[in-house]
Amino acid sequence: MAITPESPEMRRPGIGQGITVITAGFLPILAIASLFPAVPSIIDHFSADPSASWKVPAMVSAPGLTIAVVALFAGILVDRFGRRRLMLVATLLYAVFGAAPFFLDSLDAIYASRLLLGVSEAVILTTLNTLIGDYWDEKGRRNWLTMQGLAGPFLASGVILASGFLTGLRWNGIFLIYLVAFPIFIAAVKFLYEPQSDATARKMLGIGQDPARTPFPMASVAMIGGVTLFASALYYVFIINGGMAFREVGIQSSQELSKLTFIPSLFVMLGSAIFWATGRARPVVQLGIFLALIGGGLATIGLAPDWRWMIAGLVVQQTGAGMAVPTLIAWAQTKLPFEHRGRGMGVWTACFFFGQFSSPFLVSMFRTQLGAMQAAFLIMGAAGVVGAVAAFLIAVSRRDSGTAAVAAAA
Repeated sequence: MAITPESPEMRRPGIGQGITVITAGFLPILAIASLFPAVPSIIDHFSADPSASWKVPAMVSAPGLTIAVVALFAGILVDRFGRRRLMLVATLLYAVFGAAPFFLDSLDAIYASRLLLGVSEAVILTTLNTLIGDYWDEKGRRNWLTMQGLAGPFLASGVILASGFLTGLRWNGIFLIYLVAFPIFIAAVKFLYEPQSDATARKMLGIGQDPARTPFPMASVAMIGGVTLFASALYYVFIINGGMAFREVGIQSSQELSKLTFIPSLFVMLGSAIFWATGRARPVVQLGIFLALIGGGLATIGLAPDWRWMIAGLVVQQTGAGMAVPTLIAWAQTKLPFEHRGRGMGVWTACFFFGQFSSPFLVSMFRTQLGAMQAAFLIMGAAGVVGAVAAFLIAVSRRDSGTAAVAAAA
């Protein structure tokens, strides 16, 4: 068969593919980051429902539950349906399910639409991670992932500003922001192409590999799952409940909240820089730094007497948030041998997004028992600081053990 310029064998990824992948990769983040300024307004709309104070935050995080389940079958979806087709269908469904609450006035119906949104998000995440491996070599992947890390905070901050404006127009106006998936769909139609071979994706996802040469590291995977679930629950505390915490210090307007949090949200980039700067440190040390920052930030928000102190706490929390995903992934991968990495990271993904789902229930429980959202933030922040101390103690004990071993050998 003759190879034409449009054949997969002749196609090479360029700027069009890179920008499309970066922009589409922001869609799952948009699904939750856009809603935190709108949560108080949505709760006000459903004030007749006595359970709205916990149902609305649970609705925000509902996609995480679906992602946690679907992520376990991500490799099967990619293997069966192919990258490009799956990506196009998922992007269209993302726009439909994401915008659906604008036309709904039932909290239960909105919750159901959010669960369906999670299905499309899981597919988008799986497909994009696979395409990154298919399109580029190690250097290309690093370049485009760096670009994504730099662009993400600006996109998130812009979305937060837009969400305040849309919520000011109508209580559920924020859901119109999901229509941004339509132009991304058009870009995907134009630029994305199906790779010739799925060997790279199958290796990444652990599908069809030779039988493992070593036993599955059950203890390590259980530890990875537990720590990831704990860290994820902390990571989503402010994203989901930040609007309600600001209400307790007098910030009632969604528009004002968006303006106040725009600059602090950019400190996510500082967290990414800290992760890069501490690259020579052991992953458990980076894990301790991340937990100290995010825990300290949440505790400061919990103790803040006014919005100024709350902004200071938010700066620290957002810095920690910038370290979250790369730190957790880097730490988890040190615990997994190559032949088990696909399945191990599948567990990581499921636990991370189940943490997104469970976070509002934990916060709501503490808020109910203690009578204030800030008190719940303080409890979650204190838990993060305790986790940081534990990580640092582990790092010190391992360093001392290593030093003793070297001395004995000498």
